Amino acid sequence: MGKVSIGLRGWRFEEGEVFDSNGEFKDLGEIPEEARLRLTRLELLVTSPCQACWLIHGDGNLNECNVADAVYGEPRSEVLLCDEHEPDFLYWFRDEGGEEYMGEDELKDAFHEWFADGGRAPGNYEGIEHVDTDPENVPEPSEVDFEAMKVDSPEDGKKIDLREFDISQEYPSK
Repeated sequence: MGKVSIGLRGWRFEEGEVFDSNGEFKDLGEIPEEARLRLTRLELLVTSPCQACWLIHGDGNLNECNVADAVYGEPRSEVLLCDEHEPDFLYWFRDEGGEEYMGEDELKDAFHEWFADGGRAPGNYEGIEHVDTDPENVPEPSEVDFEAMKVDSPEDGKKIDLREFDISQEYPSK
């Protein structure tokens, strides 16, 4: 089994940690704590705006922001990015010293400061080439039925049902 992203690129899960032998999500209590925390965060994150767009447009113009396509960082301190701004984050992380914040809660704030100060990737910066194995099966965020997802807190011990997302996508790491 390999690593997969669920809903958003960036966070990757070991298939065997989150799915049983039938390809169904395991009970939350059976999923390791770190993976469980990330899965429970996805309900909130999957339709959230790109934070770079938000820094440009502000709270008053959220309709101008793209929906996030990727998530980086640690739960509750994550950076959410659309396809347009993901290369900016990757450039900052790889080439502007952002890597020093890897695994740290300060990653989000440090990126926001750099971006708000005008930091951008050079125009020819390519970022990551994503491998989409079946992108047609990934629904648009507006089509997701969150009631059917039933992502509850880990203490509830309920099953996670995120089957609407293509879980076969593998994405390269940094």
